[in-house]
Order: sequence, then structure tokens, then C-alpha cells
Amino acid sequence: MKVLVIGGGGREHALAWRLKQSPRVNNVFVAPGNAGTAIEEGLKNIPITAISDLIDFVKNELVEITIVGPEAPLAEGIVDSFRLAGLKIFGPTKQAIQLEASKDYSKSFMLRHSIPTAAYAAFCDPVMAHKYLDKIGAPIVIKADGLAAGKGVKVAMTLSEAHETVDAMLVSNSMGGAGQKILIEEFLEGEEVSFIVMADGKNVLPLATSQDYKRLGDGNHGPNTGGMGAYSPAPIVTPELHERIINEVIDPVIKGMAAEGQPYTGFLYAGLMIGEGGGINVLEYNCRMGDPETQSIMLRLKSDLLTLVENAIDGTLNNIDAKWDCRAALGVVMAAYGYPEMPRQGDVIHGLSELIFKDDLGKDFHVFQAGTKVGGKDGKEIVTAGGRVLCVTALGDDIKNARYRAYEISNQIYFDGFQMRTDIGL
Repeated sequence: MKVLVIGGGGREHALAWRLKQSPRVNNVFVAPGNAGTAIEEGLKNIPITAISDLIDFVKNELVEITIVGPEAPLAEGIVDSFRLAGLKIFGPTKQAIQLEASKDYSKSFMLRHSIPTAAYAAFCDPVMAHKYLDKIGAPIVIKADGLAAGKGVKVAMTLSEAHETVDAMLVSNSMGGAGQKILIEEFLEGEEVSFIVMADGKNVLPLATSQDYKRLGDGNHGPNTGGMGAYSPAPIVTPELHERIINEVIDPVIKGMAAEGQPYTGFLYAGLMIGEGGGINVLEYNCRMGDPETQSIMLRLKSDLLTLVENAIDGTLNNIDAKWDCRAALGVVMAAYGYPEMPRQGDVIHGLSELIFKDDLGKDFHVFQAGTKVGGKDGKEIVTAGGRVLCVTALGDDIKNARYRAYEISNQIYFDGFQMRTDIGL
């Protein structure tokens, strides 16, 4: 069987890598992919991004299933277009992705369906936003309404910082179209959890729990990023809490979308804040798997991912369960110099060739690539080509051991100016 993965980040590398482990998969195409998917055995990059060209490719190559990784093609309506062409694809429709593409829509949806979330107000007018800030005070959370590649959230600890953020988004247009409308949201304290499921429009299949680290620097300092590391499972999610999350956060959104005429299929990510007393609040819904959570989750997955996706497309997720490695997994992100504001490209990555194996199934780690390409002086080196460059992910008997292994491996890799947190898993 031939399978296509849409995207070019670490999440897509991890999905493609796991799909290739299926005994029924002959080829995994990745569009457009990165240097990691270019050299991984069994994977092949396809330099195509236009939806119409992807449809032609799938038809010509007789690709049986397509899986969408990032949010951008989902927002463009790739699922709708593929279905209209009679092609099997796993992901939410253009209307359903409004759960992520518009935070105002998402918040309104949560209120309509009694899903717990922080209080908020939406603004397009900076004057009104400033008046609201003066009334509410700080700390406060300010979010760009639209898609911002994981960088549209500012946790302002002071009022002056909050006012500056409002001006940056609404006046200086720092977030482009994503920030033409902003949300000013209640600041919540607690522990963040990533809860990801597969949905078939009616049924859900929970994936392994995980937690990620959004801030750039150690101790959760510095700007928000797309994620600097993650681990799985999340110890805070007890069986009791797991059941509550399904009942209070996941089932209501699946039932609510169906009731509003938009059955939800695809990966669904709920970013949650768990309060000290066990209270649950939804910080956000993403209509895709998280990155870098995917890397740890895929390293632990023992079930055939292709079979899970097939059941999701066929509406039969209620007939299967996912099996997991009992060990923990932890991933450490190595980011480019200047990330997240202005990541530098073209730095040669050293040490990768000694760590890349043709067949590493059964090994205790994998280096998933994201912002990389083949280049350099001789055109054969792997160089940086984006913000988050690598996610070094390892297994261990517990999080402590997985952490030790991930850092042991990442310390064998070097490129100029790389940024890496040293406290993932602590």
C-alpha cells in the first residue's frame, strides 16, 4: 500500500516513520518533507504543496490513504477537495478546523456546549482592548485569533507588557492577518496537559497522554514557541482524570460538532490546564497532533498506525484499541539560532550521520527532523532550514531515564548557535 503524509515538520517525520513500520505499507510519500524524510529508508519526499497537484499525484501514484499533519493545508480545505475527488484522507474539513483557525469561534463553541474554559473577551479595536485591560489587570493572556504557527499567545505578567502586546498585534500588525482580532483571556494557573485523540465523526480513540514545554528557555522563561520538548505519558493524568477529560472535554466537542452539522474526523488536540484542585479548563483545541508531542507518542505506539487511520476513516474507531510501549518517551528540541523571532538558516548540523540508522526499529531512540534540508558546500550536508530543527526522542523505563537518554544523544549533535532547553522532564 502507498500512503501520503502532508507536511514537512518533525510531526510529519514521526508519523511517516511510524506508518512505514506497518507490514502493509510499501511506500510512504511525504509532501514536501525535510532532510530526515529524504534519507529515511522507505520514505520519499515529494516537492508538491498545491492541493490540485497533490490530488493529481495521489491519483497517478495510486496512493490509497493521505494523512494531513499541519494546520495550514487543513485551513485551505484539503480534506474537502480530496473527498470531492473521491480520495481517502484523514483530517477535519475546512469548516471543522475553525475550532483552531479562529479562537473566537472556538471559545464561542465551548460556551455553547458547556465545555470548561477561561473567561475571555474579543477585540478588533485597540482602544477598547486597552480599556478592557485597565479594567481587568494582569497577569492576563492575549491571543491572536487566527493561525499563528504556535506563536500567537502572550502571557503578560504585567499591565505594561499586556498593553505592549495589544499594540504589537492590533496596531503594528506583528501577527499579520492572524492578529487582526485578539482575545484577552483570564490567566489560569496549574499544570498543562496535552490530550490528543483520533476521531471518526462519532467515536474517539484516545492516544497516549503527553506534556510539552512552550517557552524557549529553562524554567519556562522567554518567548512562547511551537514547543521545545515533550514527554509521554503525563503522570498527572490519572485514570480518574482521564475519564473526566473524555466526558467533560472530548465527548462534548465531538457531539457538539455533529449536532452543528460538522462531524469531526481527524486528530483532535486539547490543550488543558489542570488546577490544583483537579479542575479542568480547555486552553485551546488544535485540529491536528501536537509537535513535539507526536514524536514521543509515535515512539511509544505499538499498534499499526495505518490500521488506526483506516478505522478512523471508516467510522469504526469503537472497534479497536491502541497498544503502547510501557516505557516513557521524552523528546528534546534543538532549535536554530534566532528562533522564534528570526531563525537563522544554513548552519551545518554535525553528528547526525553517526546517529542515523537504516533500520532502527527496536532501538531506544530516534532523531526526528523538522527544519532541515540537504545542502551545504558540497550539497550533501544536512543544514538548518527552519526554527525548530530536530527533536531527539528517546525511550526509558521512566521519564527520568528517557530524559537521560535523550540528552545523552542530543549532546552528540552540534550546529552553530543551537538553542536547547536543559530542563525537559524535570
